[in-house]
Amino acid sequence: VQLQASGGGLVQAGGSLRLSCAASGRTFSSYGMGWFRQAPGKEREFVAAINWSGGSTYYADSVKGRFTISRDNAKNTVYLQMNSLKPEDTAIYYCAQDQRWRGAPPYEYDYWGQGTLVTVSS
Repeated sequence: VQLQASGGGLVQAGGSLRLSCAASGRTFSSYGMGWFRQAPGKEREFVAAINWSGGSTYYADSVKGRFTISRDNAKNTVYLQMNSLKPEDTAIYYCAQDQRWRGAPPYEYDYWGQGTLVTVSS
């Protein structure tokens, strides 16, 4: 499995970005996906997750109401729409895939993308 994250960049506070994660290597539509982030000097933290069908989504409290995770199973891609960005959202964002076929939360991620940097200026 390969996961390729993209879409990061520099944005002003209050702005928006959309991250994408393209997957290959196994049946994308059968696995839950998640986004995580790691800020400088901090541990990696959960941001959002979506189940294999796209019917269920989960968010960290810090991003709820501002970020939206979605997936397009026809394109083998998961997205993270980030609105109302804050300087504290600055981090490297990683996508990850659950290791279990049509698994239920809590997900057990076994494949990770390389990360994409999001920088939010104040």
